[in-house]
Amino acid sequence: MAELSVSVVAADREVWSGAAKQIVARTTEGEIGILPGHEPVLGILGAGEVRITPVSGSPIIARAEDGFLSVENDTVTVVAGFAEIQ
Repeated sequence: MAELSVSVVAADREVWSGAAKQIVARTTEGEIGILPGHEPVLGILGAGEVRITPVSGSPIIARAEDGFLSVENDTVTVVAGFAEIQ
């Protein structure tokens, strides 16, 4: 089964990283859902939740704002000025 390599990074630290089945984030254009095999994309984060469905374990919800989301080759990087796990 394909999976995503996800990293959520705040300005001062890494908030969460790991393998995931799916990620949903709020951008300035609306919500975007990312699954394995997604086309490359770069989006500007809107203030809100980043919801991660890890390969194993409970869903992760992080609050993030002031940053961007990058997707390329099943690697998702969320870089935010502020981010924390809720």
